[in-house]
Amino acid sequence: MKKFITYFFGAVLLSFLLLYISPYNFLLIAAQKLFETGRDTAFLEDYAYFDNRVVEAAENVVEWPLHQQYNTIPLSNKIEAVHSKYRSVAYLVIYKDSLLHESYFEGYDASSKSNSFSVAKSFVSAMLGKAIEQGYIKSLDQKVSDFYPQFGEGKAAQLTVGDLSSMASGMDWNEKYDLSVNGMMEAYITPNLDRLLLNTRIVDEPGQAFRYLSGNTQLLGMIITKAVGQSLSAYFTEHFWQPMGAKEDALWQLDSEENGMEKAYCCFASNARDFARMGKLYKDNGEWNGTQLLDSAFIALSTRPRFEESPEYGYGWWLTDYNGEKGFAMRGHLGQYIIVFPATDLIIVRLGHMKGPKLNRFGTQTFHDYIQEGFEMINNVSQP
Repeated sequence: MKKFITYFFGAVLLSFLLLYISPYNFLLIAAQKLFETGRDTAFLEDYAYFDNRVVEAAENVVEWPLHQQYNTIPLSNKIEAVHSKYRSVAYLVIYKDSLLHESYFEGYDASSKSNSFSVAKSFVSAMLGKAIEQGYIKSLDQKVSDFYPQFGEGKAAQLTVGDLSSMASGMDWNEKYDLSVNGMMEAYITPNLDRLLLNTRIVDEPGQAFRYLSGNTQLLGMIITKAVGQSLSAYFTEHFWQPMGAKEDALWQLDSEENGMEKAYCCFASNARDFARMGKLYKDNGEWNGTQLLDSAFIALSTRPRFEESPEYGYGWWLTDYNGEKGFAMRGHLGQYIIVFPATDLIIVRLGHMKGPKLNRFGTQTFHDYIQEGFEMINNVSQP
């Protein structure tokens, strides 16, 4: 028995040593960070365990006005149960640019930060539109190889920035959020995202079909950073966060401490009220209180399907509908949603710990529950 124990622990130690010197040593880092928290996946407050870059609040804050019936229309029993079961931390209904309803749970409030995960993909798409508008990037059809010659051969030679934004790159990437050997976990932990993405292959013909891959947005973020000569955080601060009057500093997770690259595909931490600002900007076709922050034509393109067979996605935005009315949304891991219905002048924000079961290609059952609750609430608004 003593010999067996010696051999067993020796084998375990050797395995750890081999893993440490292997290309998969990021698993040790991931295990350590997750072990500290008792979790096996990313979570709302995990920004505290990573390095971040500050996205600075506006000097001239624009507050959301309160609707005259603010918080006078109670939540339905159904949505109360959904919030409880799937552990919502925030739920906002903004009608005609006024806060109609605002609920917080589990100790969260209007200034509480939480990780929005893939909501950041829509932010990166907006920055792509701005970079095109400013001439840093020629168009959606500009080749990725113009920025990174590594993508100049084979199928990769046809890859465009538009393919990255619309999730049509043909990239070799495994989109999983658990502790296993795949692109997603390595991207979350690696201290060098640039190296990871520049070693990623294009295995299918670009521009042919939608396939949701976070690696697309990460590579796009790298291109924007290179094209504009600023970090994503600085560029977003200058052209969006501050012009939209954001009240609080936000945090964008980095891959390393010094001169790090933002996790462009995720990990922008802010609060529900400030997240809603980008929904308002897109609802209003790129205009913010009389100033055009983003080209309306780019927004129109972004919020309609690129591929007829994939009506659920445009360029960096998820698409949906309610009773025939078209809407679009920013969506993130664990059920982070900023949902917009322009025709009704409605924005719905939900943040929380769990997203619920998948319903269809357009989202989870809870995603549709939050939408239904918002519409039912505004139907109960007293008309002057």
